[in-house]
Amino acid sequence: MSYTSLAVAGVALAVVLDLVVLRTRLLGRRVFWVAYAIIVFFQLVSNGVLTGFDIVTYDPHAILGVRVAFAPVEDLLFGFSLVLQTQAWWIWWGRRLRAGSAAPGADGTDQQR
Repeated sequence: MSYTSLAVAGVALAVVLDLVVLRTRLLGRRVFWVAYAIIVFFQLVSNGVLTGFDIVTYDPHAILGVRVAFAPVEDLLFGFSLVLQTQAWWIWWGRRLRAGSAAPGADGTDQQR
């Protein structure tokens, strides 16, 4: 499987995770896109340094060949899926923890002695 195929699959899985599995709906939130814009800027800087100085190289047969700041476009796809998944899981776990702490006895009070 090529790097391109894996990157596209990663994005597809992250989108399904956000919209269907965890139902965090981050992709519809402005705050996600603002945060992602900040993150992608630094991703481009770091990828540009790593690939521009040939610290990291890619097999030209495994990528599309389109590059952004010296890095293959597939890196942006992987970065997007990682950011989306990280934030989706963060919100999902936060909701579960808040819901659990709201239950009687979850904070150590209201317990039978």
